[in-house]
Amino acid sequence: MRPRLSVVMPSFNQGKFLEDAIRSVLDQSYENLEYIVVDGGSTDESLDILQAYGPQLTHWVSEPDKGQYDAINKGFARTTGDIMAWLNSDDKYMPWTLSLVADIFAAFPHVEWLTSVRPVLWNEQGQPTKIDCTGGISRRSFAKGGNFSGKRSFGRRWIQQESTFWRRSLWERSGARLDTNYPLAADFELWARLFQHADLYGVDAILGGFRMHGDQRSVLQHERYLQECEQILVRNGHWPCSLAESLLRGGLWTMLRPWSLTLPPSPFDRMLTAMGLLYPAPIVAWSGNNWELTTGFSL
Repeated sequence: MRPRLSVVMPSFNQGKFLEDAIRSVLDQSYENLEYIVVDGGSTDESLDILQAYGPQLTHWVSEPDKGQYDAINKGFARTTGDIMAWLNSDDKYMPWTLSLVADIFAAFPHVEWLTSVRPVLWNEQGQPTKIDCTGGISRRSFAKGGNFSGKRSFGRRWIQQESTFWRRSLWERSGARLDTNYPLAADFELWARLFQHADLYGVDAILGGFRMHGDQRSVLQHERYLQECEQILVRNGHWPCSLAESLLRGGLWTMLRPWSLTLPPSPFDRMLTAMGLLYPAPIVAWSGNNWELTTGFSL
């Protein structure tokens, strides 16, 4: 049997998108799924949707909470699965996401967390409008601000929460909670803690997407979100990157991005690695017959 996957979905007054999000999970018919929806006491059509899909959910509740991350913590506290993730109720998975993730974790026991290097954006209607390429992701690049778009950051390559999964063992070693002291960037804070224990593997496949509809907290309070990200890096002894280094890394990323999912042993690559400007990053890619581990790079 495939590993048990635990997916938690927080929601509050997202009835416009909730059914689409729920179906993106349930329609995959993954045979060993633990799926929990934690609604914050919505006053729109969400309750009707949850009652309709309730028999197909492991558990659902609609009651006041202390916000999105409190709801996610409540949901995870009820889970037992080997692999964990959360999906916000205005976002969506791809139809193959759960089986693909399960196969990779089963094939590579030492892979402890995984994210897509091909993040998707949906429009308000749920249509894909952009497929990006983050390149490889490494803890050293993350520490230098490579995975958020602060004023002095060279990075524009977010770790897409909708496409990120991790083992329960890693979750427990990392504190088994989201830090609600960061009301906007608790996801980024979790990534910082997970990086303390394990490398993040990027999979060269599309897993999920972020729906752009203009009413997300991360959009409406973008500057506050960035401030929290900076605080998290500083607290972990990582930030800031100097302005000169940010400009250099940003320029290199623009130039090298098309080749970032492989690491050809060219003299130029070896020079950049020796200078500490290029960091090897683990990648999972389809070989034509099966999934295999390879090496990309981040900056």
